[in-house]
Amino acid sequence: MQTRRSVRHFSDRPVADEVLDHIILTAGTAPSGAHKQPWHFCIVRDADMKRQIREAAEKEEYESYNGRMTEEWLRDLQPLGTNWQKPFLEIAPALIVVFRKPYELVAGVKKNNYYVIESVGLACGFLLAAIHQAGLVSLTHTPSPMNFLSQLLKRPENEKPHLLIPVGHAAEDCEVPDLHRKSLIEIATHY
Repeated sequence: MQTRRSVRHFSDRPVADEVLDHIILTAGTAPSGAHKQPWHFCIVRDADMKRQIREAAEKEEYESYNGRMTEEWLRDLQPLGTNWQKPFLEIAPALIVVFRKPYELVAGVKKNNYYVIESVGLACGFLLAAIHQAGLVSLTHTPSPMNFLSQLLKRPENEKPHLLIPVGHAAEDCEVPDLHRKSLIEIATHY
């Protein structure tokens, strides 16, 4: 996993449906509160839908980069070379949109799910590891707010967008920032 990197430069080379299905199945093996599995994964390949997602995401990102983000936040992003423009949302062959489900509707009755954020976070970790193990690259993209994803994908009211993940192969000229991960001593304490 040390070789996994977030990628913003994708090739349009296709990824087989079967590979994406296995990645989603792997994410679905994550532990969850009371084994409720409070997640739903939408795989978007349709070019028109990806364009609509890009346009809506860029609208939110423009607002963020031009007023919502603090100066400190913008400085912290500078080494990554990011801005409000997100062409990778159309170039990547697939987008996986992860939704969290705070509750289920069973025969019209609302049934709560438990530890939803934690459970979906675990599933996303499994998802990213599976993408990497499949030899693919990804990016965790979080345009905020993300309500446009619920509307564009016509998701039910009990599903809230959690994460937008472009998935595919890295572009041949792909570059990633030379970042270093914290050492063990910086991230762990033995007792």
